[in-house]
Amino acid sequence: MNSGKTGGLLFGTGGVPFSAESRSTEAGIERVAALGLGCMEVEFVQGVKMTPEVAVSVGELAARKNVVLTAHGPYYVNLNAVERQKVHMSKERILQTARIAAIFGARSITFHAAFYLKDSPAGTYATVKRHLQEVVNTLRKEGNKVMISPEVTGKPSQFGTLEELLHLSSEIEGVALCIDFSHLHARTGKTNSYPEFVTILDQVERKLGRRGLDNMHIHLSGIAYGKKGEIKHLMLPDSDLRYAELLRALQERRAKGVVVCESVPYLEQDALLLQQTYRDLA
Repeated sequence: MNSGKTGGLLFGTGGVPFSAESRSTEAGIERVAALGLGCMEVEFVQGVKMTPEVAVSVGELAARKNVVLTAHGPYYVNLNAVERQKVHMSKERILQTARIAAIFGARSITFHAAFYLKDSPAGTYATVKRHLQEVVNTLRKEGNKVMISPEVTGKPSQFGTLEELLHLSSEIEGVALCIDFSHLHARTGKTNSYPEFVTILDQVERKLGRRGLDNMHIHLSGIAYGKKGEIKHLMLPDSDLRYAELLRALQERRAKGVVVCESVPYLEQDALLLQQTYRDLA
């Protein structure tokens, strides 16, 4: 995952760039490479509809173009659902994502793990931990080594605080976390300054060791938020997110991995902005 020009951080888009020739994953990879970006997240948010055969060709193209791939699982996941069938289907969707992602060579997949509903955070944590352990056990039996990286979520009603996910990833081998700094900011109304960003990265290193900073899966975008957290994604210049201070903190702590831009609507424009801002810090 190393990139000499960006000190081990790769910048790219959450999904196919707006300016790609078509909406296919292949066209997205081609466009990401043409723009000089280093990664792309394959979006399975409406369901895993890629066949194994297509996944093979996607992986071959990404390798040729030197584009690192990650994947985002379906939105319809709630490992804390009351109904057993919903929990079962949630686990299946994570498994489907990991299986296809492994074929095209992804290192990490992410998803929104759960809602608290009427349960306590501690109760929800125990439930999510149990189900994720089962998911990882299944994948490892299949020889699948993709990291399962639940995402820091943007609303207080959603399971997925930084602390919860750091704890999970320290307790289950094969589970990491996707730190969405925009969600973190929207969820707390804070976490938007260089000292706070450094504190978060230090938390990661304390809990997970240096490997936590060497294999980061990061989401970033402009974001609008209110009292109940995230409202919608924006372009970075239209938001109050101090992304340059975050990039400085990442550089200061020598973070490595992928920075996936999820700005709306021009993903690649903000991904290039992030990459250039990061390079200018050097």
